[in-house]
Amino acid sequence: MMKRIFTFILCLFTFGIATAGFAGTITVSSLPELQAAIDKSAAGDVILLKNGVYTSTNDIVVRKKGTAAKPITIAAESIGGAEITGAGGIKIAGPSAYIVIRGFKFTHLSGKAETGEGSSFCRWTRNIFETTGEGNYLTVFGSDQQIDHNTFQNKNALGKFIGVRGTGKQIAERLWIHHNYFHNFSQQRGNGAEAVQFGLSGFSLSSSNSIFEYNLFENCEGENELLSVKSSAITVRYNTIRDCKAQLTLRHGNFNQVYGNYFNNTPGIRIFGDDHIIYSNYFENCNSAINIGNGGAEVADGAPLTSHDRPDRVLIVFNTLINNKSNITLNPRSPIGLGATAVTIANNLIQGGDEAAVIRGPYVNSKWEGNVIFNVKGPGNIPEGAYRTIDPKLQRDATGTYHLSAASQTLKATGNYPAIAFDMDGQPCKMPLQVGADQPSTVPVKAKILTPAMVGHTADLK
Repeated sequence: MMKRIFTFILCLFTFGIATAGFAGTITVSSLPELQAAIDKSAAGDVILLKNGVYTSTNDIVVRKKGTAAKPITIAAESIGGAEITGAGGIKIAGPSAYIVIRGFKFTHLSGKAETGEGSSFCRWTRNIFETTGEGNYLTVFGSDQQIDHNTFQNKNALGKFIGVRGTGKQIAERLWIHHNYFHNFSQQRGNGAEAVQFGLSGFSLSSSNSIFEYNLFENCEGENELLSVKSSAITVRYNTIRDCKAQLTLRHGNFNQVYGNYFNNTPGIRIFGDDHIIYSNYFENCNSAINIGNGGAEVADGAPLTSHDRPDRVLIVFNTLINNKSNITLNPRSPIGLGATAVTIANNLIQGGDEAAVIRGPYVNSKWEGNVIFNVKGPGNIPEGAYRTIDPKLQRDATGTYHLSAASQTLKATGNYPAIAFDMDGQPCKMPLQVGADQPSTVPVKAKILTPAMVGHTADLK
């Protein structure tokens, strides 16, 4: 499966850089001229809208097909130089394919930018989204889309920065969402203000096989869910969530992987659903760091898809938790919760903060092993024999995160976990593994805690 995903990514990358071989460049200076040029475009064309502010009265609709070698590019004259405000945005309708939307500033009404059902292999890159009123900044229905190096900012109404949907009961597939900057989403009253929502309950049993990576969230609150995953088979990796008051939530769905992410001063991650793998993540100053959901029902037994599905067979392993107000928790559910079953908590490194684990609900057939704790208020509910108290002698590196140091003791992991492929630096894991998210390696670092300069519309595309 991962081989197919990486093949898809390579295809998208090739498609993204192929604009050098375009057939022709058309420069326009009004939205009617832009629509007319789109309607007449052919594979390889580049349509440039001159810099300026343009007020739309209707949506700009794209119904065209480029090719992988010759996409149709619709772009601002310079990055951020052409602003589209007013009542309409850009809608890529099916069966459009290989369309690139690049470099615009969108300040029109929310809910007016989308890739529609039946569209495919389209890309939104280097845009600034700051649309107005309730609704999503960008909605994705079609599969095989790329959303990269965009800035989503200053949302103050219900809706999402990005809302991912699909067709029928099938979530959009093979999306690659990366290097975007999500910041400044003020608190909203009511449900429906996630920064990014990946599906809905009706899509939850369908597999997306999508990758969400190298994105930065700062100062996003909206509601209690930040990145809300409501579908299956999504990889969430190498993202940074900093100074946000909402959680990364696996709300619906199964078989999701969350690894190599950096959480700082945020509620961390909350988990519902089955067969997830949570590993090599870094949590600092969070409350809580990892919250195992107390199930309200069991979807596998016929409960509604909208339920808080009991977590079953979840791996929570090789994470590093530093100075969190609370570390690993399972909270009570009123009136009676189903708790979680067959959850494995192993080889996590927990330093500082409250008790290492506080479990307040049913928790049957659990597995604990190999955890290391230091300078916490106590092991809490981690059983005897499943933890060691050792000073790991961590040190902050140049990025500001704690890593193993030359003085660190060998913290050999316990058990066999072949699914653990990468550490918090994106380096391939080699046996024998060490406890925590950082593994000794001489391989170049691929991931680190992100800053605004590394993502968004002005970031280096290298």
